[in-house]
Amino acid sequence: MKDAQLQKEAMRVLKETSRTFYIPIKLLQPTLKRTVGSAYLCMRAIDEIEDHEELGSEAKQHLLRTISDLVENEPFDDMAYQELIKPYKEILPEVTQRLNDWIAFCPDGIIHKVKESLSIMARGMADWVERDWRVDTKEDLDEYTYYVAGLVGVMLSDIWEWHDGTQTDRGLAIGYGRGLQAVNILRNQEEDAERGVRFVPAGWTRDDLFEYANENLRQADLYMKDIHTRNILLFCRIPLELAKKTLRAMEKGREKISRDEVEETVDDILND
Repeated sequence: MKDAQLQKEAMRVLKETSRTFYIPIKLLQPTLKRTVGSAYLCMRAIDEIEDHEELGSEAKQHLLRTISDLVENEPFDDMAYQELIKPYKEILPEVTQRLNDWIAFCPDGIIHKVKESLSIMARGMADWVERDWRVDTKEDLDEYTYYVAGLVGVMLSDIWEWHDGTQTDRGLAIGYGRGLQAVNILRNQEEDAERGVRFVPAGWTRDDLFEYANENLRQADLYMKDIHTRNILLFCRIPLELAKKTLRAMEKGREKISRDEVEETVDDILND
């Protein structure tokens, strides 16, 4: 597929799959837009497998662990991948079916880091599927949020350093990812409970989960202090501020923030 066409389709699929990240990714300069967009689509591809309502536990584990192995190989074997997903093709979304395109879209100088994170994430997700997402302790919650979100923070730090030498604390980067994920857990708590999943440690109240989210968002604030490239700073600030506002809204009993509040937040950041 021609590069320009692939870029156009990548942004289309990105817009269809992420309301939170499409806006900040679109604002990145071309090289970063391509890199972060590719990385996001790769990770969304496997996230759709983990969350799929029609796939059984064994199928999810098999798909995710095989993908982890395939991603470790160079080059990525799309024929083997298509054969792997063939039995499930009718129910898997486009973003998952086109994993090879998203890998091909990523710049050569950083793709090895993206694939490394993707492989670790896929295997971690498979392990949590096997455990039926059972969270009993804070350590369990930390481990789960690391695999599904903290790793994204680390990968982004790798991308910033590759792009212009920006040095960030990887531990704080994990906190950044965990904070965003904790807000999602709070927002989806009832929906998750309906499907028999509870990402809350034994003995924890909802207030404890709010504190967990706030603590990690404080780490995210510290993470931002090391970033001085305006383009990267804007990218990181938008999801973070939206997460903070969503958390404050939920603390007041609301389910989420409105579309107008999202647009107002983005405009305030861009005009700051």
